[in-house]
Amino acid sequence: MSDPLLDFNVGNLRERGMLGIAIAAKNESSNTNATTNTGNSTHVFLYLTESKNGDTSRPEPLSNHLYRYDLENNKLVNPKLLLELPVTARPIHNGGIVLIGPDNNVYTVVGDLEGQTNTTSTKAQNYRDGPEPDGRAGVLRMTQNGQPVNDTGILGDEHPLDLYYAYGIRNSFGMDFDPVTGKLWDTENGPSYGDEINLVEPGFNSGWKAITGKLESSNPGVTSAVAGTLEDFDGKGKYSDPEYELSETVGPTALKFLNSDKLGKQYENDMFVGDFNNGNIYHFKLNKERTELIFDSELEGRLNEKLIFARGFLDKGGVTDIEVGPDGYLYIVSYGQDKIFRIVPKSLQ
Repeated sequence: MSDPLLDFNVGNLRERGMLGIAIAAKNESSNTNATTNTGNSTHVFLYLTESKNGDTSRPEPLSNHLYRYDLENNKLVNPKLLLELPVTARPIHNGGIVLIGPDNNVYTVVGDLEGQTNTTSTKAQNYRDGPEPDGRAGVLRMTQNGQPVNDTGILGDEHPLDLYYAYGIRNSFGMDFDPVTGKLWDTENGPSYGDEINLVEPGFNSGWKAITGKLESSNPGVTSAVAGTLEDFDGKGKYSDPEYELSETVGPTALKFLNSDKLGKQYENDMFVGDFNNGNIYHFKLNKERTELIFDSELEGRLNEKLIFARGFLDKGGVTDIEVGPDGYLYIVSYGQDKIFRIVPKSLQ
């Protein structure tokens, strides 16, 4: 067994922990307001809940942090703290996915860290009279040096609002960029209904806490009144309905586009989504413009058997990550089984 690249003290209560990782290849750094990585190191970005006490049963968290490390000689060195985010008393809704976008900037999603309580809700959770956003309940975008892209924000120029790419997000365990269009998609967990798959445009408002799922299903008959209460940051933010909604929660997690034809041309560039509650993987095709998902609209809201691509990844918990390997196949992390699975065509089994 080889030594770990890094040993870090993290909180391990509920949804805290080592939450996300992204790798930026050499000479691929943000093309705006960033120092180009022209050295011999590969940048590795880690999102985690840092803890004073380390791996104890109930560690006291310090903060949710985003670090940049250099990978040198199979070690992670030269830590640079890019982002410090709040930690609330409730150890849930930390989010944590980290991605390097097609623009070579860093994207991470942070949940509201509070669940159904509203004692700390901000404008990023659509409390128009609430305090200013503090980094929670959104997708944050920054250069690989942790700076606002183009030195300005989509929603505003005050920090950390200048890092928000999207807001109104309850919690998310999955994001990916469409390899064809470069657009961002995510999954979002509802409280006990209203799980979502969203197309995340710049300034996207997912609606939480005023809206769960689609506007009409969340607030039948009063959609215009509810829409008028949403925070829009002086017109810079815009709400839009999810592209897919489940009325009964399945706990959607990872979202991945298969930018490969190794499973057959019929799956190339399609979307795959995992869930935690059932251990399923769902397969979605996109329309020609790649702005909508193709499915039987009469079955939306229910667990649609027609969309299930694979199952059987459930034990104590289901799918937590989906990645495309360098061989072009899908790799699945099963939390409950503590295993990584590779999906290949039957002809190779």
